[in-house]
Amino acid sequence: MEFLEIPFYDDDLWKLLVRFAINFFFLTLILRFVYYKNARTKDYLFTYFMINVLVFFICFTLKKFDLGLGMALGLFAIFTILRYRTTTIPIKEMTYLFMVIGIAVINSLANRKMSYLELAFTNCTIVGLAALLENIPLLRREMQETILYEKIDLIRPENYAELVADLQERTGLKISRLELGQIDFLRDTISIDLFFYPHEQDQPSNSGIDVSRKIKKE
Repeated sequence: MEFLEIPFYDDDLWKLLVRFAINFFFLTLILRFVYYKNARTKDYLFTYFMINVLVFFICFTLKKFDLGLGMALGLFAIFTILRYRTTTIPIKEMTYLFMVIGIAVINSLANRKMSYLELAFTNCTIVGLAALLENIPLLRREMQETILYEKIDLIRPENYAELVADLQERTGLKISRLELGQIDFLRDTISIDLFFYPHEQDQPSNSGIDVSRKIKKE
């Protein structure tokens, strides 16, 4: 049964549904339990989900077409023109972007030469390696904020614990370390660089607040 030369049903529908379920399952593992757990920001979640889904359907659809080499190259040339005209995102977010595109391509273009066990192993390896690297202390994401601090008497070495306690209470951040900057004795202020790990912050999951922007710079 066809309508306008397009069949109403194709056996590949089940293949599409199974592949998409596998892709979306591992995508959710990466973004919810690896990326968001450590980054604590929702800025790129929408982008990652939609790019993965779009790339998956594009690749699965193109695989069914008998495209000539010139036509295929032309399509991908068009895709390269479409780029986001926005500020440059950090290299780690770019890596996650490439990761979600990669699993979309792998899950959509797998054929009879690749078993479901091999497909599962590939996806599990990507998710597992990302989770492992995120939990290595040396590779954990450390963010920085610079503030202007007025209690200049607390910068003495013997008052370090009191200084950290005051900064944590006023900013709401669990500080991993800090660096003292320029001191202005005329105004009794000092510039302090605060360093903290996003995943260590006490932040409600539904607050919508990005911990990297919690401090109001003066």
